[in-house]
Amino acid sequence: MENVIAFLVLVIVLGLAVSYIVKAKKKGVKCIGCPAGGSCPSAGKMKKKKLDGPVLGKKIMEISGMSCDHCVMNVTAMLNRIDGVSAEVKLSKGKAVVSYDREIGDDLLKNAVEMIGYQVTGIRQK
Repeated sequence: MENVIAFLVLVIVLGLAVSYIVKAKKKGVKCIGCPAGGSCPSAGKMKKKKLDGPVLGKKIMEISGMSCDHCVMNVTAMLNRIDGVSAEVKLSKGKAVVSYDREIGDDLLKNAVEMIGYQVTGIRQK
Protein backbone atom coordinates (compact mmCIF):
# COMPACT_ATOMS: atom_id res chain seq x y z
CA MET A 1 0.00 0.00 0.00
CA GLU A 2 2.82 2.40 0.84
CA ASN A 3 4.40 1.71 -2.55
CA VAL A 4 1.17 2.62 -4.32
CA ILE A 5 0.89 5.90 -2.41
CA ALA A 6 4.54 6.76 -3.07
CA PHE A 7 4.04 5.96 -6.76
CA LEU A 8 0.93 8.17 -6.96
CA VAL A 9 2.72 11.07 -5.28
CA LEU A 10 5.63 10.68 -7.70
CA VAL A 11 3.27 10.63 -10.69
CA ILE A 12 1.49 13.77 -9.45
CA VAL A 13 4.76 15.66 -8.89
CA LEU A 14 6.08 14.59 -12.28
CA GLY A 15 2.80 15.59 -13.93
CA LEU A 16 2.92 19.05 -12.34
CA ALA A 17 6.53 19.53 -13.45
CA VAL A 18 5.75 18.54 -17.04
CA SER A 19 2.69 20.80 -17.00
CA TYR A 20 4.81 23.74 -15.79
CA ILE A 21 7.42 23.15 -18.51
CA VAL A 22 4.80 22.85 -21.27
CA LYS A 23 3.05 26.05 -20.17
CA ALA A 24 6.36 27.90 -19.92
CA LYS A 25 7.43 26.78 -23.40
CA LYS A 26 4.05 27.83 -24.85
CA LYS A 27 4.65 31.30 -23.40
CA GLY A 28 8.04 31.46 -25.15
CA VAL A 29 10.21 31.02 -22.08
CA LYS A 30 13.76 30.17 -23.14
CA CYS A 31 15.35 29.39 -19.79
CA ILE A 32 13.12 27.57 -17.31
CA GLY A 33 14.09 28.23 -13.70
CA CYS A 34 15.99 31.38 -14.66
CA PRO A 35 16.13 34.25 -12.16
CA ALA A 36 14.88 36.50 -14.97
CA GLY A 37 11.64 34.57 -15.08
CA GLY A 38 12.69 32.68 -18.18
CA SER A 39 13.15 35.69 -20.41
CA CYS A 40 16.89 35.40 -20.82
CA PRO A 41 18.11 37.41 -23.76
CA SER A 42 20.59 35.62 -25.96
CA ALA A 43 24.19 36.35 -24.94
CA GLY A 44 25.10 36.62 -28.61
CA LYS A 45 22.82 39.64 -29.10
CA MET A 46 24.72 41.91 -26.73
CA LYS A 47 26.87 44.46 -28.55
CA LYS A 48 30.53 44.34 -27.73
CA LYS A 49 31.72 47.47 -25.93
CA LYS A 50 34.24 49.53 -27.88
CA LEU A 51 37.22 50.82 -25.90
CA ASP A 52 38.34 54.45 -26.21
CA GLY A 53 41.99 53.61 -26.74
CA PRO A 54 44.11 50.70 -27.92
CA VAL A 55 43.95 47.46 -25.94
CA LEU A 56 46.82 47.37 -23.43
CA GLY A 57 46.14 43.83 -22.27
CA LYS A 58 43.65 41.15 -21.41
CA LYS A 59 42.76 39.33 -18.22
CA ILE A 60 40.91 36.07 -17.80
CA MET A 61 38.48 35.89 -14.91
CA GLU A 62 37.21 32.53 -13.69
CA ILE A 63 33.66 32.96 -12.43
CA SER A 64 31.40 30.46 -10.68
CA GLY A 65 27.67 30.70 -10.10
CA MET A 66 26.57 31.49 -13.66
CA SER A 67 23.84 29.14 -14.87
CA CYS A 68 22.16 30.78 -17.88
CA ASP A 69 22.41 33.51 -20.50
CA HIS A 70 20.83 35.94 -18.06
CA CYS A 71 23.81 35.44 -15.75
CA VAL A 72 26.17 36.05 -18.68
CA MET A 73 24.35 39.28 -19.55
CA ASN A 74 24.50 40.47 -15.93
CA VAL A 75 28.24 39.82 -15.60
CA THR A 76 29.00 41.32 -19.03
CA ALA A 77 26.97 44.45 -18.31
CA MET A 78 28.54 44.91 -14.88
CA LEU A 79 32.09 44.58 -16.18
CA ASN A 80 31.37 46.84 -19.16
CA ARG A 81 30.25 49.60 -16.77
CA ILE A 82 33.87 50.00 -15.71
CA ASP A 83 35.64 52.71 -17.71
CA GLY A 84 38.36 51.26 -19.91
CA VAL A 85 37.00 47.68 -19.79
CA SER A 86 35.35 45.53 -22.46
CA ALA A 87 34.25 42.05 -21.39
CA GLU A 88 33.28 38.89 -23.22
CA VAL A 89 31.74 36.27 -20.91
CA LYS A 90 31.38 32.58 -21.80
CA LEU A 91 28.88 30.52 -19.81
CA SER A 92 30.22 27.17 -21.03
CA LYS A 93 33.72 27.95 -19.78
CA GLY A 94 32.73 29.94 -16.70
CA LYS A 95 35.16 32.65 -17.74
CA ALA A 96 35.28 36.25 -18.81
CA VAL A 97 37.95 37.70 -21.07
CA VAL A 98 38.43 41.32 -20.07
CA SER A 99 40.20 43.68 -22.47
CA TYR A 100 41.38 47.00 -21.11
CA ASP A 101 42.82 50.25 -22.45
CA ARG A 102 44.21 51.45 -19.10
CA GLU A 103 45.46 49.77 -15.96
CA ILE A 104 42.59 48.08 -14.13
CA GLY A 105 43.08 46.49 -10.72
CA ASP A 106 42.02 42.90 -10.14
CA ASP A 107 40.13 43.99 -7.03
CA LEU A 108 37.94 46.35 -9.06
CA LEU A 109 36.99 43.58 -11.49
CA LYS A 110 36.42 41.06 -8.69
CA ASN A 111 34.26 43.45 -6.64
CA ALA A 112 32.09 44.30 -9.66
CA VAL A 113 31.29 40.63 -10.32
CA GLU A 114 30.86 39.62 -6.68
CA MET A 115 28.59 42.62 -6.03
CA ILE A 116 25.95 41.00 -8.23
CA GLY A 117 26.20 37.59 -6.58
CA TYR A 118 28.79 35.56 -8.50
CA GLN A 119 32.11 34.21 -7.22
CA VAL A 120 35.44 35.10 -8.84
CA THR A 121 37.74 32.12 -8.34
CA GLY A 122 40.75 33.52 -10.18
CA ILE A 123 42.12 36.31 -12.34
CA ARG A 124 45.18 36.00 -14.54
CA GLN A 125 46.84 37.78 -17.43
CA LYS A 126 46.08 36.37 -20.84
